[in-house]
Amino acid sequence: MSGDKTSQRAAAIASKALQDPKSLTSEEVQTLAASVLSQSSSQGQQGQQKGQPQQYQGQQQNQQKK
Repeated sequence: MSGDKTSQRAAAIASKALQDPKSLTSEEVQTLAASVLSQSSSQGQQGQQKGQPQQYQGQQQNQQKK
């Protein structure tokens, strides 16, 4: 793991989301998404290109072979 830590704010929002998902504001949703995305992209996932879901990468590789 890269050593990234979830901020206390993001952790509090995540807890709130688990208790009552409909109570989140759009700002809180954006904070959670930013936290998750910043941590997942910094872990250097092998075989994944930035900004593309894993399911599409296999399709791209198949098209390149044709």
